This record gives sequence, C-alpha cells and structure tokens, in this order.
Amino acid sequence: MKNKIISSKLLLLLLLLLPLMSCHGSYLDYTDALTKSILFFEGQRSGYLPQDQRMNWRGHSGLSDGWTVNVDLTGGYYDAGDNVKFNFPMAFTTTLLAWSVIEFGEIMPPAELRNALVAIRWSTDYLLKTVSQPDRIFVQVGDPVLDHNCWERPEDMDTARTVYTVDAPNPASDVAGETAAALAAASIAFRPSDPGYAETLLRTSTRVFDFADKNRGAYSDNLNIRDGVCPYYCDFDGYQDELLWGAAWLRRATQGDNYLSYIQENRQTLGADDNIDEFGWENKHAGLNVLVSKEVLDGTTYSLQSYKSSADSFMCTLIPESSSSHVQYSPGGLIYKPGGSNLQHATTITFLLLVYANYLDKSSQILNCGTVSVSPSMLRKIGKRQVDYILGENPKGISYMVGYSNYYPQKIHHRGSTIPSINDHPQVIGCNEGSIYFNSSQPNPNVLVGAIVGGPGEDDVYDDNRDEFRKSEPTTYINAPFVGALAYFAANPNVN
Repeated sequence: MKNKIISSKLLLLLLLLLPLMSCHGSYLDYTDALTKSILFFEGQRSGYLPQDQRMNWRGHSGLSDGWTVNVDLTGGYYDAGDNVKFNFPMAFTTTLLAWSVIEFGEIMPPAELRNALVAIRWSTDYLLKTVSQPDRIFVQVGDPVLDHNCWERPEDMDTARTVYTVDAPNPASDVAGETAAALAAASIAFRPSDPGYAETLLRTSTRVFDFADKNRGAYSDNLNIRDGVCPYYCDFDGYQDELLWGAAWLRRATQGDNYLSYIQENRQTLGADDNIDEFGWENKHAGLNVLVSKEVLDGTTYSLQSYKSSADSFMCTLIPESSSSHVQYSPGGLIYKPGGSNLQHATTITFLLLVYANYLDKSSQILNCGTVSVSPSMLRKIGKRQVDYILGENPKGISYMVGYSNYYPQKIHHRGSTIPSINDHPQVIGCNEGSIYFNSSQPNPNVLVGAIVGGPGEDDVYDDNRDEFRKSEPTTYINAPFVGALAYFAANPNVN
C-alpha cells in the first residue's frame, strides 16, 4: 500500500510538471523559434495575399485602402490584434527587422534570411506608397475608434478606412523620421540581393528625412489627425529622437559626412542625452546610442564618443552587480519596465545587448561599469536569459510565443485569431457578431504561430485571458527585435 501511495504521488508530480517538461524539451530549439517569429508577420499582413502565403487561415483584406484620397495604400501590417495600420509603430518594426538582418543575417539559415527579407519588403513596399507624393506623408489607415468598437476579421472589415495625412509645413518629424530610418536600414539589408530596390529605398529615405527635418514637430500635434492617432500611438516623448535616429541610419547607409555632421551638431539641441535607458516604437535613444557607437568602437569616428558613453551607461543599468544598476527584474528573471505589454521592453533590450556585445567583441573591448568589468559574454548571458524566459524557462513554464512548445497562450487578444477563418465560415461576420467569439472561454480557432504576447508583469503572473489585452495581445514591434536575437542563438545555442 505504501509503495502504491508513493507511486501515486510521483504520478501526480509528473502530471503537474508535464507542461514545464514539454516546454523544456523544446525551448532551446532557437531555429524553430526563429522560423516561427518570422512566420508571425504573415498573419499580420494587410492587402492582397500572395499564393505562397503560409498562414493560410488569413485572406485578402483592406483592398480599397487609400481610395478616399485616390492613392493606393494597400499592403503593410496591422500592428497588433486590431485592423488599423499605424505607420509609426509599423516603420519602427521595419527598422528593427532590417537591423536584425544587418547584424545577424549572415548567420541565419538561408531560408529564414529570405523569409525575413520578404517580411521587410511587405512593409517597405507599403511605406514607399505612404511617401509617394512630395511634401506629404500618409501616417495611418483606419479609424481606430470605430475599429476598436468592433470585433471582426480583417477580411470582413466594414468600418471607415480613414486615411490620416500630414502635408508640409505641418509637422510629422516622428513618423517621417522613423520611416526614413526604416527605408535606410532596409536599403542596407537588400543591398546584397537586390541593389536596385536598395537604391530606391535609400533615395526615398533621404527625401523623407528632409521632410522630417524641415517640418519639425510631432505628428500627433496636428489637430486634424490627433483624435485618430491618440492615445494609441501618440508621440508622448517628443519627435527629436526620430530625427537623430533617421540621420544615424542614413549615415550608416551612405557613410555621408552630412549625416555625420548632423548627429554630431544636433546632439544637444535634439536631446541625445535624454531618456537614454529607453528603446521602443516611441523612444529611440538607447538604440540610437548603440547604433552610433559602432563607429567609435571601430576606431573610425571618435567625435561620436558621447553616444558610446550613453550606450555604456545604458548597458551598465542592466548589470545587477553594477553600482548603476536600476533596471528591475521579475522574481523569475524577466526584465521589467512599467506600462503594458512588457515583453516589448524585454525583446528590444535583448536585441541591443546582443548587438552591443558583437560591437565590443569585434573591437576586442570590454565594458567598465564602475568596479565591475563586463565582457561581451556577460551581455549575451543576460540576453539569453530573456530569450529563454520568453520561450518557456519561467515560473509558469509557458512559452510566450504562440505555437512554440506544447504549452503557450491559447486565448490571445487578436481578432483574426479569435474568429473562425473565412475557410471555415465563409459568411460575413459583422461588427457586433464577433463578440461571441471574444467572450468565448474556448481557445482561439486560428493559431497565430510565432506571435509573442504582451506577457507577464513584474510578478511573473500570466492568465490566459484575451480580455487582458496588455498581457495577451501580440504586436509586430515585440516580434521584430526577437528575430535578431533568435538568429544569434540559433547559430550560437551554447552561450552559458
């Protein structure tokens, strides 16, 4: 009897550990995670889908986008779980996808490098359309208030596809600056495989940057579009960082002295020393400093030393042993910053850790954080801890990437994933008819493979609930930097 009781207890323990064990059996498969992280973008596509579309529960959508202003604005990506095309975060997503290819494309499996370039081009083709007219930029398609009052598939959209436009001399430095950065970064990514397209991207980037610089100010300050972009992707932190960011990418793409002078001479006036610990769709400072630091570490441009000093300071905040450490970690080891959708911080910071580690490595340098000397290997270990946490090595044993491992979020906040696909339910599901699927306790019928959700907060707690959108909604700008991080660890899985 005693042996039976022990066996029962062991069986119960094994059952409790099954989700964790099943995840642990796969969380180190970085190549599989990389494949899925790029596949996710096919689930976010707007426009006419190609024959090789792999996320086959999706269909064509937004095919009349731009008709109200007599411009073809089809294509691009829906930013998250809704059906609006917000250009500000879309352009940032594009920049980070391109940067992932620039830094880690050479070590990607050839098939995934091709898929990553396809993902970038789906966005850059659209962004080129948004800046096709002189002194004008289209910054958004879709009325978010009406859209958010519906729960419907993108294929069934019947809400207003309002086009939000900024004409010179009205300001749009943030969106235009980020668009310039995206096109410049993408031009570098495409240069080896498609030099003609790369040249088109670069030529357009220079023109868009001039628009951003000449018409200074935040796009959300324009009264005619403010109610459409705020509070969703309002520019709360100012437009100055996007000007430096755009110029820095054009410097990287062209090696032009004019852009070098710009980031040197405008460092103080555009607040390069402000908020140096932030990086995301709205605030580019930490990424800007890492990007610019490459020239200093290469030993070619010492005049940019102040940017490297800021990059060093940021990295030191991530080192628990450093006296300047102030980034918070959850009990389970996840980087935490206040605000919703915390994994957007974890993925962008992880990407910067790995990029900066590479820059230090190639210049045979280490980082000095007070009395602590930090090697590139130490930065990579912090980055790996974040990647492993997201893929399942966390207190809940859950993968926060949908479709990865056997235990992942089933009820994500995403309209297309939640509602039966047009393949299974060809009839139109109207604005209010989708509510029954939103309120359902059942798992989503369509698996948005590769999507990384907003994730847990500072306490590592995550409930699989589509109503908690800050935790359960995926976004393109969470995934984009993770592509680069996964590419690194797919090629270097044994960083300890």
